[in-house]
Amino acid sequence: MIGLLNLGSLVLGVVAWILPVVNLMRYKNQGNRNWAFLSIMSISACAISLCLQILYGYHLVKIEDWSALMDTTGAVAFAAIILLTVTIILNAITLIAYRDKTSK
Repeated sequence: MIGLLNLGSLVLGVVAWILPVVNLMRYKNQGNRNWAFLSIMSISACAISLCLQILYGYHLVKIEDWSALMDTTGAVAFAAIILLTVTIILNAITLIAYRDKTSK
């Protein structure tokens, strides 16, 4: 059951990247009024993904699996930085693209 935390984190991380890409692909559509909702969902998926990783780290501390914690902490921290950075960049690009379209 605890292994599902990592799977859920991976799935939500991919969702956090797919939603802004879908937003940008739908940019040409005149009726795309839910771009802000998709951006909020993307950032929320990123946040939940990071929370699942924190919960998995907490589980490792609770069961005192220090070797697993020491082996994975560096990779998890690097992946979290990449996930957050790419999600912010993609949503910023979406915001910039739709800002001009919304103001007209």
